Amino acid sequence: MANKDYKAYALHSFHKMPQYNYLTEEQKLNIRVVGSVLPFKVNNYVLDELIDWSDVENDPMFQLTFPQKGMLSPEHFERLLPLVKSGKDKYEMREVVNDIRMELNPHPAGQQSSNVPEVNGTKLTGVQHKYNETMLFFPRKGQTCHAYCTFCFRWPQFVGIDDLKFAMNETNLVVEYIKANPQITDILITGGDPMIMAPEVFETYLDALLSADLPNLRNIRIGSKSLTFWPYKYTADKGWEKFLRLFDRVAKAGKHLTFMAHFNNPVELSTPTVRKAIQNIRNTGAQIRTQAPIMRYINDDSQLWANMWKEQVKLGCIPYYMFIARDTGAQDYFAVDLERCWNIYRKAYNQVSGIARTVRGPSMSAAPGKVQVVGIQEVYGEKVFVLNFLQGRDPDWVGRPFFAKYDPDAIWLDDLEPAFGEDEFFFEGASADLDMAESELDFTSSLN
Repeated sequence: MANKDYKAYALHSFHKMPQYNYLTEEQKLNIRVVGSVLPFKVNNYVLDELIDWSDVENDPMFQLTFPQKGMLSPEHFERLLPLVKSGKDKYEMREVVNDIRMELNPHPAGQQSSNVPEVNGTKLTGVQHKYNETMLFFPRKGQTCHAYCTFCFRWPQFVGIDDLKFAMNETNLVVEYIKANPQITDILITGGDPMIMAPEVFETYLDALLSADLPNLRNIRIGSKSLTFWPYKYTADKGWEKFLRLFDRVAKAGKHLTFMAHFNNPVELSTPTVRKAIQNIRNTGAQIRTQAPIMRYINDDSQLWANMWKEQVKLGCIPYYMFIARDTGAQDYFAVDLERCWNIYRKAYNQVSGIARTVRGPSMSAAPGKVQVVGIQEVYGEKVFVLNFLQGRDPDWVGRPFFAKYDPDAIWLDDLEPAFGEDEFFFEGASADLDMAESELDFTSSLN
């Protein structure tokens, strides 16, 4: 497949895309209404290679990239509909739109309240540090994407409200923070999508990490959807070979590089371009791990997941996580109840060999940590969810099974109640104490 120039379509320009006339007038209106709240962006690779326009109503990649009416509540949709129909521009609609956004839990799991650290009294607005060994870094130049997933839990990064963004340029502060926290072994460079950057820009961030004296930093991870949305980045784009040389430099500097790829549906693995891109990245010595949330309309099928994991292994990737739809944005539209998530995971897991059983899930990235739904059992006559921490805000929580009352409608941790008459889960009181300790630590740091 020959290279093509990158061309993106946002809400104000999607009428210019060649496939515009495939959409009904109702679909076009719904896209404008929902897209005024949740970010919309798609590109010509997705349009030409990944969406089946002959069955667009049922196409998973159409659902993944184009806003749908059900992604807003009926109340929110009806508030916006007359404004859009009357031709109001985004500035005239801004107050209503932003009010709705604030009702969609823009920063779940304590991302702003609990995860943003300080160094020498300076708040690191482009860093999150929730788990001891791993910190997240949001380079300012990487806070957009080649296209936007409609379910993205980081949608606030893209809606133009500065108070909702994580981003920073100051790599010297990142280095200083890693030095001050020797328990950090991994940095995840994330976004947005850091692979939206030109190689020369990405190099400046990478150089800061590789040239610093950071013996505790062993692993560099890159979180990216670019293999799905623009694999030409690693095969034919301007500077593609330089990116691969940068990846190679990480290994030569004695660090391990893991490319955290997001694949939601097998169609994303089907093009010659993405297969070549995967091969090129792996040839640098980088490891590719794959992850995705389980989503209604996109991948809520056990056979699909089994096929996807098998294909990923065939291509040399490592299945890593099956997540559960986060409690933000369009969660209600995409959410699959916890029992069905577990059944889909279990049935898919049963179909793959041991080398694909590296995948963990289904997992909720909630405020206290990554909580896995291990199964459903009857214990002492009570039907319960069996749960487990794969990661915890307190490392001591990891690997400790616990139980919740069975609830067939539960879609998130907050929907669950402790089993066996307990007043709270074992981590809830400890979590409050931990938050208090972190607040006191932040206050003390600000005084130093």
